[in-house]
Amino acid sequence: MANKSNRFSLIFLILFSVFAQPVQAQENNPVLKKADSLFREHQYSQSFALYKKILEKEEKYSPQMLLKMAYAQEAQQNYTATIYYLHLYYDKRPSRAVLKKMEDLAQRQQYLGYEYSDLEFLQTQMQKYYYPILQGMLMLAVVILTIMFFIYRQKKILPGRTEQVLFLGYLLFIGFYINFFSFGRKGIIRQNDVAIMAAPAAGARWLATATQGHRINLKGERDIWYETEWNGQRAFIRKKNVLELP
Repeated sequence: MANKSNRFSLIFLILFSVFAQPVQAQENNPVLKKADSLFREHQYSQSFALYKKILEKEEKYSPQMLLKMAYAQEAQQNYTATIYYLHLYYDKRPSRAVLKKMEDLAQRQQYLGYEYSDLEFLQTQMQKYYYPILQGMLMLAVVILTIMFFIYRQKKILPGRTEQVLFLGYLLFIGFYINFFSFGRKGIIRQNDVAIMAAPAAGARWLATATQGHRINLKGERDIWYETEWNGQRAFIRKKNVLELP
């Protein structure tokens, strides 16, 4: 038990020192100072409540705060919330160390859906810059089209075959970029005894009863339901039972 605790503390200490950087806007936040003081005193329940208030009400947070929230929840053996806040951190600072931490927690608790591949790691690395890169490529395509239009209008000259092929290839690359890096949506089942149904209705055929912690793909929405997949079958789960991941 002591070794497990030491290993747990060491992982987060490394993460704090290597990855965490405070946000300037939080420096003079009295609620944050109170939460940090409680955290240092190992009052994890009280400190977490204040951190959560900052996150939900003020929408200002640092990666360090997210790690402290995950630490506090693991200290209270709330592993579903631990993984959720690690995911929030990972969304801002993709890291194999954080992936390994989430995967280890999931394996110990027998949670499904946490088999991270190299492709998923690459996608999450790119996700941070996805929209700026896409915006830049689309703007370049517009610029090229504008230049081609003005050349044709003034000189009545169409682009050569080589230029046309290159531009078409560029557009195809943009299409590939959009489809290859379509990250999809994922969520974590937030509580036990959750019904997984075959259709988005309370009277639909029951497929399974799920426990908390499992990560699922969110393929669509139907009113109060998420569409997902369970054991290879199309399934539905109530939105209130899912923590949607960023």
